[in-house]
Amino acid sequence: MKRSDVEFTSGGVTCRAWLYEPDAGARPPIIVMAHGLGGVRHMRLGAFAERFADAGYACLVFDYRHFGDSDGEPRGLLSVRRQRADWSAAIAFARSLPQVDGSRVVLWGTSFGGGHVLAVGAGQHVAAVISQCPFTSGLASLRVMEPLVVARVTALAVADVISAVARRGPVRVALAGDPGTTALMTAPDVTEGYLALVPDGHDFTNAVAARIGLVIPLLSPARALRKAHAPTLVCVCDRDSVAPAGPTIKAAESNPKVTLKRYDEGHFDIYVGDAFEAVIADQVDFLDQVVPLD
Repeated sequence: MKRSDVEFTSGGVTCRAWLYEPDAGARPPIIVMAHGLGGVRHMRLGAFAERFADAGYACLVFDYRHFGDSDGEPRGLLSVRRQRADWSAAIAFARSLPQVDGSRVVLWGTSFGGGHVLAVGAGQHVAAVISQCPFTSGLASLRVMEPLVVARVTALAVADVISAVARRGPVRVALAGDPGTTALMTAPDVTEGYLALVPDGHDFTNAVAARIGLVIPLLSPARALRKAHAPTLVCVCDRDSVAPAGPTIKAAESNPKVTLKRYDEGHFDIYVGDAFEAVIADQVDFLDQVVPLD
């Protein structure tokens, strides 16, 4: 396996990525990968990409604009429209690589990115989609938050919109926080689970522009899941405290193109340990079936 640093442009901004190439095989399929809410590629995505490369697949693992090693100001601007445009730009870049089979592109997203790949995949001709512990219902995610936390996040979001209109810097809200604190994710397993994915010594900011708090409740990637036309694997954590499993399971079971795998795990458990081993085995098996190597 070889990993190299590459970059592509999205909306006039440079996005940076890792390109994983397997040791053997001529022009393998390529998996385009990115993280969830405020996440960056250093937060365990490499572990998944290494396994896929070991199985013979190339991987393009990128950071969204405004996050990680990619450019974009202000930092921490979480825009659904821009992130989905970054997915499209990453797909186009992957297709252009001469050393891979650009006709066989797979999308892989996790958490908030799991919702992105459902939406983007519905509008692109891709070989397959893997959506891991996906965010599929803004209303369902809103309902698991404490009302007082919702009110405080909303107040920060409104202040951020006003600040943006006045051309001032963003008003920020924490991504992960303990129960009762003001953050986008405050379930009991969030602080330990989410922040534990950040490597020791990595420069990571646990905050984003708060305006996303007004957008999340309006999103419903479950609608795209019901309409998925490419073979799609959905890996659901039954004890998900952040992206409730119910809407995802209901939408997945309504579409014959979707393979549903369920795990008795929490939202952050499948990135590490035995849960990681179980989910990566299912994902490689799915790839072997729907995007077999030549």
